[in-house]
Amino acid sequence: MLGRSLLIFLGVVATLITPFASASISLSSTRVIFDGTKKEANITVRNGDQSILIQSWLDAGNNNSDNLPFAVTPPLVRISSKQQQLLRIIYEGRGMPSDKESVMWLNVQEIPHTTSTEINTLQLAIRQRIKVFFRPEGLAGDAAKAPEQLYWSLRNSSEKQTLIVTNKSNYHVSLADLKLASGDLTEVVTDSTMIKPGETRSFPLKKTVIDSASRLTFLVINDYGAQQDFEAQLDKLENHAKRNKTPVKK
Repeated sequence: MLGRSLLIFLGVVATLITPFASASISLSSTRVIFDGTKKEANITVRNGDQSILIQSWLDAGNNNSDNLPFAVTPPLVRISSKQQQLLRIIYEGRGMPSDKESVMWLNVQEIPHTTSTEINTLQLAIRQRIKVFFRPEGLAGDAAKAPEQLYWSLRNSSEKQTLIVTNKSNYHVSLADLKLASGDLTEVVTDSTMIKPGETRSFPLKKTVIDSASRLTFLVINDYGAQQDFEAQLDKLENHAKRNKTPVKK
């Protein structure tokens, strides 16, 4: 009896939530690349079946936009049914590093319509959040070749191993499905992460059976949101790390 009552309750909740839980809008891309030679970057917001009010802003990854020399226009706009709106991200022209790529976040939030005063109504403000990469004018290197400048090594300490990566490029590298395979053993090191320009990251390993045949594979998400396969060969060394060969794209 209790089980049946619980199922009925969950069904009622699902009925109340479902009409409000799906996003009415969609964005034209999964990331924005801001070319520092331009004054602005654009992205298109497409609307669905009903008129919607959206609010848009940038943050630096900590929901703080106070120190960002950028503006999003229009910050607040109503989009009619089946219509679209161009959002412009405008740079003040100074205030960002000139020797490396920077990243921030674009937030696009739907503002729910005012509903009737009926009880048992749940409204959700759905926010979409994507990365904006700012590339200053004259930045050395090539973002497409940045994954080839990731240098991988292993460190042994206290009978544990740590996978270390250093990004030698001036660009962010977004990784997914990072795996280390040795013989019949395969360890998922991380599902997804982003390595900043010049950053060194450490990933503690659960398994320690690493030899010269160990193979590191990972996916890189490029400027277009597509995934590319990369791999690197690792050598086992005692008590110190060795810089490995540049990963080679499959």
